Amino acid sequence: MNISGIITTLNEEANIADAIASLQQVCDEIVVVDSESTDRTVEIAREMGAKVYLQRYLGDGIQKNVALQYVTNRWVLSIDADERLSDELVAWIRNTDFETTPYDGFAVRRRNYIGSRWVKCCGWYPDHLVRLYRHDKLRFRDVKQHAFVPTTNTLAIKADLIHYRYKNCGELFSKPARNYSTRGAKILYLQGKKANAFTPFWHGTAAFLSNYFLRGGILGGVDGFTLALSIACNSYMKYAKLLEYQRDPKVRKAEDFTSVW
Repeated sequence: MNISGIITTLNEEANIADAIASLQQVCDEIVVVDSESTDRTVEIAREMGAKVYLQRYLGDGIQKNVALQYVTNRWVLSIDADERLSDELVAWIRNTDFETTPYDGFAVRRRNYIGSRWVKCCGWYPDHLVRLYRHDKLRFRDVKQHAFVPTTNTLAIKADLIHYRYKNCGELFSKPARNYSTRGAKILYLQGKKANAFTPFWHGTAAFLSNYFLRGGILGGVDGFTLALSIACNSYMKYAKLLEYQRDPKVRKAEDFTSVW
């Protein structure tokens, strides 16, 4: 199987070994691009036989594309450290002739988990993403947030990529508040976007209503409500932080805008 597996990492010592082992089922080469981890991520990856390259974090899509200069195969399979290939996906890849396929990429169904609970509401399933593709034809968009591979000449397949997204429901709030809202606010600020006193409230409320009622959160019980609420909180905080950057020079001066984290 001439497929190169790609993983981008930052302090993923708890996940990296299983991620590499998962890819090794279908890949003959694993490339890890590490954002200068301070734990044992790099050491473990090298022990597992992966090729490891260090790169200060540049943003989601940009970082994933860094790996392309190091792969030796035309086809690549990109996953995050907290993702695993399902048995059905492994079987599909092993039974596919990539030399004769007319497609340039394949979109998998990402199966998102909170703890051991498979959550399907709020757009979490099927969460189609192109992760297996010819890198001479396709690549991730060079963006810092919400990176994706374009769906040009791709096929959505009936096989899942398992994503252990959050360890528990508490991470739905602590992880977005610590990382994603700040990253989003920085990106919006650098793009020159503006917010007013009503913007955080409007975006937070709209995010909750759309995810709880329109995207099925109401059908997901406690997890559905919690997920919709966390998405709303993240949206609210992103625009609250953007507003703070605009109006508070002390906060803005203390922030490092050369890094999106």
